[in-house]
Amino acid sequence: MSAFNNPVNRRVFLKGGALSLVTLGLSPSFLQRTALAMELPRAVRGKTLIVLFQRGAADALNVLVPFGDRQYYDARPQLAIATPARVGGSANAVGAIDLDGFYGLHPSLASFKPLWDRGLLAPIHAVGSPSATRSHFDAQDYMETGTPDRKGTTDGWLNRYLAVKGTCEASSCAPGAAAPGDAASSATPFRAVAMTAQTPRILGGANPVVAMNSIDEFTIRTNGGEAQRRIEALYRTGSSDLVHGSGSDMFEALKVLRAANPQQYRPAAGVEYPRSQFGQRLLQIAQLIKSGVGLEVAFADVGGWDTHVNQGGAQGQLATRLSDFSQGIAALVADLGDRMEDVVILTCSEFGRTVRQNGTGGTDHGHAGAMFVMSGSLRSAQKVHGRWPGLAPDQLYEGRDLALTTDFRAVFSEIASKHLGAKELPKIFPGYGGFEKEWLGVL
Repeated sequence: MSAFNNPVNRRVFLKGGALSLVTLGLSPSFLQRTALAMELPRAVRGKTLIVLFQRGAADALNVLVPFGDRQYYDARPQLAIATPARVGGSANAVGAIDLDGFYGLHPSLASFKPLWDRGLLAPIHAVGSPSATRSHFDAQDYMETGTPDRKGTTDGWLNRYLAVKGTCEASSCAPGAAAPGDAASSATPFRAVAMTAQTPRILGGANPVVAMNSIDEFTIRTNGGEAQRRIEALYRTGSSDLVHGSGSDMFEALKVLRAANPQQYRPAAGVEYPRSQFGQRLLQIAQLIKSGVGLEVAFADVGGWDTHVNQGGAQGQLATRLSDFSQGIAALVADLGDRMEDVVILTCSEFGRTVRQNGTGGTDHGHAGAMFVMSGSLRSAQKVHGRWPGLAPDQLYEGRDLALTTDFRAVFSEIASKHLGAKELPKIFPGYGGFEKEWLGVL
């Protein structure tokens, strides 16, 4: 099968002389669009949701530390994060960052504390999927499709959101007007962007999305005007060596990006993103938001959370991962500045990890986990959301895991409704009956 017939990920390579066309990761539906054969206007500023997926099952109990529950320390004699009160008692003790007297942040999440202090951070504990699976693949699939224990779902919940918001809703649109988030963004190929090599499950479906490793990989690099014209000619004729009729759409997308010129972007003064792949992908999400290309939904993921062995406590494997994670997100928030009033950042992981540490200095696959919501439009400042189930043996799920008290669909649907303005929630989350009665009041 040729690269361009691959149904999952379209990639183009063109090398010769002064020409070099780098990798493009585009969904099939995007390549089939014909609506882009025009110069597209710069999109108006609207709402944006950024979903960040921690693949591998992040250890919620050491991320959002329940230091007020003594059972936590009984279950993790080596891995538990010290209480904030112990920090001054030993030169080697590094304790949790106190939030409310019961919960604290892992010390490597120090970059999140200023966000908490400013009312921009809403942690959620004991949240996740009601599915009993401990399979990474299945649990990620259920969270991304929004349909726990239903393996037949073919599209992701964010793609279904795009479909619901793709046409004007009578309750929110004047005659002839477009739905909120629709007028500019649905006219642009960059309405939904995944900073990933391939389209993730959460954005998979009939509505067009763009997946790319980086903005640079979505750019034609040339050494002069003549080279540019030669590439344009190849695209517009749909050369059999390239896109077989989809070239016009792809080239128009490149024109939109080039007109916005995000390659010349510089972060806000004093903002420095981590040099990691994750940090640089967050930088490029900021580029797209501030370049005005109509970005409504952005997605990025980061692995390394499957800490079965040598997880570490305040220092070690998990701590290193959390440091990069939090510093990247804190940089993104600072870079967006007052745009955070229109932005929600949501972090999630497929499930949590066992309450008790294992014999190899790690933790195994668990059940409920933790999320973070960051925005300038939070309803309650300095509040940890979700009902704490307790860690006593008789309070654990199946005798080993943090019990679930908040279905992830309650969080997702609240954000889809309150932030993005979605109204047909049963179409986005089929089979879920909770909705408003289960919302936590985060926004």
